[in-house]
Amino acid sequence: MRAVIVAIGVAFLVSLFCTPIAIRVFTRLKAGQPIRAEGPQMHQGKKGTPTMGGVVFILATVIAYVAGHLALTTLPDAQIAQVEPTITALVLLGLMVFCGAVGFIDDFLKVRKRHSGGLSARGKLLGQILVGAVFGVVALWFPSTMTDATGAVTNTETVGSTMLSFIRDIPALDVTKVGAVIIFIFVVMAATNGVNLTDGLDGLATGASVMVLGAYAVIAFWQYRHWCADPAYTANPDNYCYTVRDPLEIALIAGAAAGACVGFLWWNTSPARIFMGDTGALGLGGLIAGMAMSTRTILLLLIIGGLFVIITMSVVIQIISFKTTGKRVFRMSPLQHHFELAGWSEVNIVVRFWIIAGIGVAIALGLFYSDFLANMG
Repeated sequence: MRAVIVAIGVAFLVSLFCTPIAIRVFTRLKAGQPIRAEGPQMHQGKKGTPTMGGVVFILATVIAYVAGHLALTTLPDAQIAQVEPTITALVLLGLMVFCGAVGFIDDFLKVRKRHSGGLSARGKLLGQILVGAVFGVVALWFPSTMTDATGAVTNTETVGSTMLSFIRDIPALDVTKVGAVIIFIFVVMAATNGVNLTDGLDGLATGASVMVLGAYAVIAFWQYRHWCADPAYTANPDNYCYTVRDPLEIALIAGAAAGACVGFLWWNTSPARIFMGDTGALGLGGLIAGMAMSTRTILLLLIIGGLFVIITMSVVIQIISFKTTGKRVFRMSPLQHHFELAGWSEVNIVVRFWIIAGIGVAIALGLFYSDFLANMG
């Protein structure tokens, strides 16, 4: 627990104090956010606000991960389960960094062209597919070789699973390694685009991401405390355990990312002094997809990230309706802009959407815990 707390604290402080530096640097470099002409007119006042702020909290998460591991080395040996960096960390941080890199290219092109059209939709999609495929393969083809004091292997789990999962793996839905990688690519694309579409108002995507990542930190730490690779816990055959790989790593990274987002939110809340840009949105989406895979809660992501799902579906519904009937269901999509044009203030929309995000997280955590109680009974 100490390592997770250290990671959260370090990430928060790095993000909180480094974001103003990024604001000054990006302002000096004239890396301002171009605003779409067809967007809500009230957004034109945000033109020129520094973007690419996601660089700060991605970097803060990586630094905090290192700090968390340094904290682990100070614990008594009996409490250390995962001192060395793992493949799990490589996958999760790799997804965050490289999805963020795809977003950075998009942001850079927007700033350079002084236009809201950056990387082409095809280019962005190819980037997401490539990152998802590479880390999906790593997640499925590299099992753990964790051993106990006698040298016996106690954990042979991979980061991902060949089975579809809800609150845990569903044995009847084994899709093979190739199928699992394909599904994971889809999850990466869905999560990155979901966060990106949500990032339309000051602080909206950042605050929602804090809740989602916080939920994954709780889930992963609970799995760590009830881990099948922990002989002290499984000594009692009546104890229900989780067959995952490196849950402490997952909790540490999720907590660090949540803390980094809170520090960034200080400057990103209305009126925003900096935007996360596609750098941050795609980076967070990639990490969230990795969290769902590594905690074996792929389908639960639909509830944990309920706000992202709702906003994404509003865009899908709008496109389908307009192409089939020529009529729009919403005044504008994504959904937050519909309410802007309906007269809601930006702050009201953000806070109310945060409430929706919180409800989704609460329901998901309730389902997760109720499943544990049912299995322990």
